[in-house]
Amino acid sequence: MGVSLIDFAYQLISYQLLCSPCSLFPDLIFWTSIRNHLQVMTDLEAQIQLLIDNAPHDGKTPELVATIAPALRVIAQKLRHSQYYILQNLQERWILTTLSNKENPKLEKHVVYAFPRLQDISLSSSAGLNPQVAGKAIPVINILFQLVALEPVDSIVFFETPGRTSNPIEVQRTELKNLIQQCLQPQKPNQQVPPNIA
Repeated sequence: MGVSLIDFAYQLISYQLLCSPCSLFPDLIFWTSIRNHLQVMTDLEAQIQLLIDNAPHDGKTPELVATIAPALRVIAQKLRHSQYYILQNLQERWILTTLSNKENPKLEKHVVYAFPRLQDISLSSSAGLNPQVAGKAIPVINILFQLVALEPVDSIVFFETPGRTSNPIEVQRTELKNLIQQCLQPQKPNQQVPPNIA
């Protein structure tokens, strides 16, 4: 039976610990980082396959999802976590936050916050205290897939560091749609992303 990349990375970590106890801490951080990255990569592939498998079996949608998967993967690989917590109301609709431009308050954008842990919701949002609202863990590929069809949402703000709201990564819906259009172009130049794909 073959050894998975994750198991191989773990073996490398173990070997590194045995061979270089003097430089243990830096090497441990390095190899743990590689192992975590490989785990996220494996999770992303499993999430993409699940998305394809759960697509309506109408002869078109699974193929379309497989075609746009590279766009979802490119964005997801920039993020640290394979799942994030998103605030939802009782109807399971995502909670939007309206942000205003400091220099021009009339310029607004609607964002959804994505948190690495459930307890991080309270760091950035008083909505986490509302009994009508709850945080739900959602795979990152599903978040990006749904973003395509969320017309009122301009972007999703991913908080990457547990316990902190600094240095988030913002994924704009227009950026994702442009990547998806690039995936679709080789097959049918005039094919557009269906508005109800997600």
